[in-house]
Amino acid sequence: MIYPKSIATLIEQFQKFPSVGPKSAQRMAFHLLKMPVSEVEKFARAVVEAKQSTVACEICYNLSSTSPCEICSSTTRDRSTICVVAETKDLIAIEKTNEYKGLYHVLQGLISPIDGIGAEDIRIKELLSRLTDENVKELILALSPSVEGEATSLYLTKLVKPFGITVSRIAFGLPVGTDLEFADEITLAKALEGRREV
Repeated sequence: MIYPKSIATLIEQFQKFPSVGPKSAQRMAFHLLKMPVSEVEKFARAVVEAKQSTVACEICYNLSSTSPCEICSSTTRDRSTICVVAETKDLIAIEKTNEYKGLYHVLQGLISPIDGIGAEDIRIKELLSRLTDENVKELILALSPSVEGEATSLYLTKLVKPFGITVSRIAFGLPVGTDLEFADEITLAKALEGRREV
């Protein structure tokens, strides 16, 4: 079916979102068209306001409404540890656990030669300058166990070792409530690798 130009453009815009294919983009476009104009305007304002009022923290590159962000500005955080994450959404996931009380560094991506993303395209240089300026004792790598995450972790480990800072990685493995028979081989291997004494 050939859509009117305005609808086709709307579908194209939705397809720019990660993991949104043509059918999902079409569903979102038609859902938007069914909404009252006042709701669409409210939606559009929320998008524009979020974009205009969000900045990257000058220290850790977390997305925030202020720079430095609330975490970097806090006087109660443990300044001897920095948890390295790929994106702000990963930082939020860790914060929701209420277990980690240190600082963060958001790389804003991972090394991915296939996608043309090298070490110079993410915030590695800024991380290294923080390690020379701040009294950091441990760097926690909380990067996904994907090929890109593994490559970035190895690269960072090689760069950070000369600083004499402990480099650790979060453990990966089985989610709570999962049956072993349904876990894939990589998840099981990571669970065995990250085992600890009981």
